Amino acid sequence: MIHTTGPSIESRPIERYLGVVSAQAIMGTHIGKDITAGFRNIVGGRSKSYEKEIAQAVGEVIDELSGKAQELGADAIVSIDIDYESVGGQMLMVAASGTAVKLG
Repeated sequence: MIHTTGPSIESRPIERYLGVVSAQAIMGTHIGKDITAGFRNIVGGRSKSYEKEIAQAVGEVIDELSGKAQELGADAIVSIDIDYESVGGQMLMVAASGTAVKLG
């Protein structure tokens, strides 16, 4: 499965648009991460634990997009958009959408 944020795939014409696919992952936080992130916020630096969680959530939504696109018979997903949103103050939602396409 080819994934791209662009509207097309170089040298591969789009034969048919199969529909929009979307997926979401909501990750909760816990006190250990919050304490570490709060400390990083005060002294500066990156919060590796949150970065790892976000990367995992992005991987999960891309995998879910791929599964939904495969069910439609797609070869690729174009115009992928990934958004991040705070949910309830203690959770982060990663949402992705794109267009499943059949390539020529």
